[in-house]
Amino acid sequence: MDKCLGFKPIVNKNAQILILGSMPSVVSLKQQQYYAHPQNRFWRLMANLLGYNNAPTKYDEKIKMLQDNHIALWDAIASCRREGSLDSAIENEIPNDFTGFLRKYPAIRTVCFNGGKSYQCFKKYNKRLLQDNSYTFLPMPSTSPANARFRLEMLEKTWGEMFQQTK
Repeated sequence: MDKCLGFKPIVNKNAQILILGSMPSVVSLKQQQYYAHPQNRFWRLMANLLGYNNAPTKYDEKIKMLQDNHIALWDAIASCRREGSLDSAIENEIPNDFTGFLRKYPAIRTVCFNGGKSYQCFKKYNKRLLQDNSYTFLPMPSTSPANARFRLEMLEKTWGEMFQQTK
């Protein structure tokens, strides 16, 4: 079982939407980049939903795409033990501090969960926040290649509906 340490959030003061994963994959941890696995559809999905012709290829351009559209990125889990990359293998998770984070970035009013594990972990450790009606919490289907039953078109439809709610 490997000890996994998550990344710092990608955020600026203009962020209005926070997208939460669970814990970066082995590939992402190795490259120190969110959603670095080439089969993960996150960056293609975001580019499509945000009206880009193609997903940026450089990591700093990907981050700029999100920040230009007021989107922050982080994970529900700060650290855990896990064999491989599957969410189902996560054990002994330690959550990130969302109360402090959301206080620091008050423009964030929508929190989207990229997959069931991120939502499950957030619910477990943030019951009080979930009762705060000033936020909208949206569980979304995972962009992970492990979620093979959701093709990119299906992700675009579901995530696109979420983006419409936030406008």
